Amino acid sequence: MMIFSKGANMDRQEFWQIMEWSLAKSHNNQQVQENLVIEKLVTYTPSQIIDFEIILRQLLKEANDYTVAAAEKIMQAWVSDNPYLYFRCWLISQGKNTFEATIKNPDFLADKTDKHTNTDFETLLYVADKAYQQKTGKKVADDSFPRNAAVERDPQLDYDMGAPPTKGTEWQTAQLPTLYPKLWARFH
Repeated sequence: MMIFSKGANMDRQEFWQIMEWSLAKSHNNQQVQENLVIEKLVTYTPSQIIDFEIILRQLLKEANDYTVAAAEKIMQAWVSDNPYLYFRCWLISQGKNTFEATIKNPDFLADKTDKHTNTDFETLLYVADKAYQQKTGKKVADDSFPRNAAVERDPQLDYDMGAPPTKGTEWQTAQLPTLYPKLWARFH
């Protein structure tokens, strides 16, 4: 049984525990995982729920790398703004080890995925707001809600209009089979 520390603030260790616990209990069903994350977040304070949102956004920013875009390109045959964001959400939902290993080398995903893997986890973007709404009883989103509060605290965490540029080295599609041969072989 996983023990949740629930310190004064949500930290990355706690964040990753929630993600890994929810992944294990959901058996790779995204709707179930989403509900489990919300269920767990409701047991935290509103401030800790906002901390969760901030960590999620920090990780989305960290994963905004050409290596991750290459993984999506290989797995989905194309990359564009919103699907790339939802792909990074899915990557985070897979837990710390998968997240970190994929950023280092997308070939890691060759043994973890196949053509039937749903890598679009848009709804992970809304779990903190849904949990906050349940926790506070507020019916209408305002500036106190996690999605707004996170950007208010740190405008660099905006993944929409103010998103920072993608990190790393750009690649050409023709390079992908040699850059990430295991992942390429899995999907082509």
